[in-house]
Parts: sequence; C-alpha cells; structure tokens
Amino acid sequence: MAKVMADGQGSPPLGDPQRSSGERSERERSGGSPNGAREPGVIEPRNVEVLEKPKRRRFNAEYKARILRDADASPPGGIGALLRREGLYFSHLITWRKQRDKGGLAALEPKQRGPKSRKPSAEALQIIQLERENRKLQHRLKQAETIIEFQKKVHEILGIPLGTPPEEDVPT
Repeated sequence: MAKVMADGQGSPPLGDPQRSSGERSERERSGGSPNGAREPGVIEPRNVEVLEKPKRRRFNAEYKARILRDADASPPGGIGALLRREGLYFSHLITWRKQRDKGGLAALEPKQRGPKSRKPSAEALQIIQLERENRKLQHRLKQAETIIEFQKKVHEILGIPLGTPPEEDVPT
C-alpha cells in the first residue's frame, strides 16, 4: 500500500526531486553538478606554491679554519654537537682537513666550480690554424674544379677543341 504523506497524497512518483528537510542534494554533497561538469564562469582557486631555489652554501677560509680548530679541540662526542649546531656534515670536516693539509689557509678558500679552463698550447693553436687553412684551400679547390668542368662543357658545346696551345716558332 502507498504511504500517505502529510498533505494527504500518496507517495511521490519515482524521480521526484522533493526531499525531506534534512536531506542534501547531490550537488550540495559533491560541490558540483551531478554529472561532474563545472559550471560556466566558476574558477576554482589552486593552491600553487612556488618554492625559491635553494642557494649553494659557500664557506670562507676563516670559517673553515675556525670549525676545524673547534673540531680538533672538542672532547670525544663533541664533534657531533658542533656539526649539528653549525648545520654541517662530517664530510665537510674530512674535505677541509685535506685542503688544510695540502696548503694551509689559502687552500681552504672556495674554488670556482665546473671544468677548469685550459689555455691551448702553441702546438694546438698552430694545428687549429692549419686545419682552418686546409678547409679554406679545399673549398677553393672544389670551386676551381667546378669552373674547369664548366669550361670543358662550354668547349664541347661550342665545338672548340681542347688541346695544347700551338707552339711558337723560335728563330734559330
């Protein structure tokens, strides 16, 4: 039997959009239209955060020397506290000690990163110059050969025989 509603009518037909007061629509629950499409003109804000590119830390020679002195003078177990306080790694100490042993304070100065520029030797410069000249001469030779081939074809077309120039009579 059909349920009787408060207004005295039977139950609503299927698909009827009437809802009870506590019930929410599909649109309200999902935050959008029932078929998943966006409403025209609605712009959803995005949480886009652009992080600043971290800078490489550079340590000057005085700082490195001070940290090495503190590390050498620290009691057992104190190196870890020093490294945590300064935000360093143990590999920094190893590298800085090697640099110090090689050349003192001057060796601790930060160095330019990347491949080292090399000045070419005199022989290398001469080889480069000769290769450039060789390419130029090969290009000129190719041009000259092309011109000679063209002249041969012109002689063929005009019927002018190619041969050695006539010899002049030399009075004896």
